[in-house]
Amino acid sequence: MYNANKPDPEELPSSAQLLRSTILAFIAAVVILVTIVLPAEYNIDPTGIGKAIGLAEMGEIKQELAREAEEDRNKHGDQSSFLDGILGLFVSTANAQETWRDEVTFTLAPGEYTEVKLVMGEGDNAEYEWSTDGGRINYDLHAHGGGKSVDYVKGRGETSGEGSFEAPFAGDHGWFWRNRDKVDVTVTLKTRGDYSELKQGK
Repeated sequence: MYNANKPDPEELPSSAQLLRSTILAFIAAVVILVTIVLPAEYNIDPTGIGKAIGLAEMGEIKQELAREAEEDRNKHGDQSSFLDGILGLFVSTANAQETWRDEVTFTLAPGEYTEVKLVMGEGDNAEYEWSTDGGRINYDLHAHGGGKSVDYVKGRGETSGEGSFEAPFAGDHGWFWRNRDKVDVTVTLKTRGDYSELKQGK
């Protein structure tokens, strides 16, 4: 097996030499820090060397850019908070407009019927959404008032529906529901729009 030749102890650096090299390296690092790094990065030039070789100007530019960036963050941060508040108000308002004004739930046994009416004026608008639980339902969305009547839409054996309509005249506008299924059917109706009252009854 080949063994490497051991170095001659006389060729190795002494402890004093190692200490001297360490001190010299430390001094060189301090000199580089004071004459190059501090002037170039932070515009700190205790020796004047940085100014003489143009590094202090570089540091001044960097510090100025950092101050401007901080001012922009503070300024835009305040504006962002204000804009976020305004946007939040609009979103809340939009969400409020999207919520349903009324919700009615009723259950009809086989053969039973009921009506749900919205009291509306001419030109008023309403939106609706409904669904069933347990079975299917027949319905008729219509209106009557002042000797006038109109049918909007009819359905047989349905389980859900949605839509909107505009009242062509003032009166009661709504649904006639009848359970023609062989089981109890629960209907949930949600409405919103320009009506003064919601009425339910046979």
